[in-house]
Amino acid sequence: MFKAPKWFTDVIAPFAEMFTRPTWINAQTLLVGSILAPHKRTVSALLTLLGLSDEAGFARFHRFLSRANWSPLQGSRLLLGQLLAAFVPDGPLLIGLDDTLERRRGKKIAARGIYRDPVRSSHGHFVKASGLRWLSLMLLAPIPQAGRVWALPFLTALVPSSRYSQAQGKRHRTLTDMAYGLLRLVQRWLPERKIIVLADGGFAVQEWLARLRSAQPITVITRLRLDAALYDLPPPRTSGQIGRPRLRGARQPSLAARLHTPDIGWIKTRIQHWYGELGREVEWCSGTALWYHSARKSVYGRWVMVRDPLDRFQTQVLFCTDSEISADDILNWFPMRWQVEVTFEESRAHLGVETGRGWAAPTIARTTPLLLGLFSIVTLLAQRLWSQGSVEIRASAWYSKTLPTFSDALATVRRVLWRLPTFAVSRSSQDTVKVPRQVFERMSDALCYAA
Repeated sequence: MFKAPKWFTDVIAPFAEMFTRPTWINAQTLLVGSILAPHKRTVSALLTLLGLSDEAGFARFHRFLSRANWSPLQGSRLLLGQLLAAFVPDGPLLIGLDDTLERRRGKKIAARGIYRDPVRSSHGHFVKASGLRWLSLMLLAPIPQAGRVWALPFLTALVPSSRYSQAQGKRHRTLTDMAYGLLRLVQRWLPERKIIVLADGGFAVQEWLARLRSAQPITVITRLRLDAALYDLPPPRTSGQIGRPRLRGARQPSLAARLHTPDIGWIKTRIQHWYGELGREVEWCSGTALWYHSARKSVYGRWVMVRDPLDRFQTQVLFCTDSEISADDILNWFPMRWQVEVTFEESRAHLGVETGRGWAAPTIARTTPLLLGLFSIVTLLAQRLWSQGSVEIRASAWYSKTLPTFSDALATVRRVLWRLPTFAVSRSSQDTVKVPRQVFERMSDALCYAA
C-alpha cells in the first residue's frame, strides 16, 4: 500500500479501529481502487486497475466482503461523526430518507425480489423489476464550495422481500419498520441533537409517524393527500364528565375544499432553492390539525399547502409532525429531499452501484452500502482539497456551470491520487517513456471524469 498523504489519512484513519491490521490494509487498497476505477466496482476490476492482477493472495480481497469480521454499523457511526464535524457541527440534524432499487438478476442472489421500478414507472404505467431494495439515510448538509445542499449517505440497509423473509423463517419487516429502527439507532448515537426527517409520500403512514412522535420524538416532514381527514384536537374533559375520552374534535374543511376557498389567505414567499430553481416564488397557507383515521393512530401536526402562481407544478401539501416548526422552515427544508434522488443517480453513474457481481448474503449486505458511503467519503476528501486550493470545474461551451458537482469532487480526488505511487508496476521494464504534456493532461482529464 502507498504512503497516504495527510489530507487522505485524516479522513480514513478513524475507520482503522474497525479492522485488524491485515484487513485494514486490504480495506485501504479496495478504497483507493473504488475511487479510481471507472464503471465496474467488482473486486477483480479494482485489483486489475491497481496492478495487482498477478497477486497470488487475491482471495483475501474477496473475503473482505464475504467473511472478514467488521461491523458496517460501526462504520456508519464513524462516518456520520465525520460528516457532522465537517459540515453540520451544531443545529438540527436534517436527514433525507428514501428507498432505491438495485436491479439484479440471478437465482443465487440472496434477498432478491420483484418490485415496482420507480424510474421506469409512471402514474399510468406500472413496470416491475428484479433486484434488491435498499433503505438509505442521508445527511442533508451544505457544501460550502458547491453553494448548495448535498445528500450524504451514512447508513444503508437491505429491506428483503416478504417471500425471502418467509423462506428464512423470519418475521418480515416492512419499509417503515426498518426506517423506524434505523432512525432510533441514529437517535441513540446522537441523543443531544434534534432529528428532522424529510421523506416522500410513501412514508406518510399514520402508525409510523405516531410511533416516531412517542417517547423521544423524531420530527418527520412528508407529503399529505388533499383528501386527508383533518380534525381539531379533542376538547379537554370537564370535571365529572363520564364516558370514554373523545379522540377528535370538530371536523376541519378538507384541503381540497380549502384550495378553492377565495378568502383562504395565500401568502407569497420566495424559496431560496426550489427543486433546482433559485429564488422561486410560491404561495402557501398553513394550519394545524389532527390527522385522524378510525382504525389507525392519529397524528397532530402542521400542514402547509403550497401552489405555484405560474401554474407549473401541481398544488401539494406538506405535513410536519411538529406543530411548533414554522411554515417557512418546512418550505425551505423539504425541497432538500430531492438531493437524495440526485445522490442515488450520481452513485449509479460514477460509483458503480448496480455493477457488483457478488451473490453471497454477506457480500450483498455490504457492497452497496459501501459504495453509497463512498459518496460521502469522496465528498470529505474533496472538501479538504478544496479548502487547500482552488476548485476546478469542468465546463464546456454547451454546458456552463460555475459551481462544482459530485463529478468535479470525484475528479479532484482522482487527480491527486493518480500522482501518487499507488500502483504495482512490473520490475522487468524500467524504460521511461516521454508523453507530451498536452496529451498527458487530456488523458488525465479523461481518466478523472470517467464514469
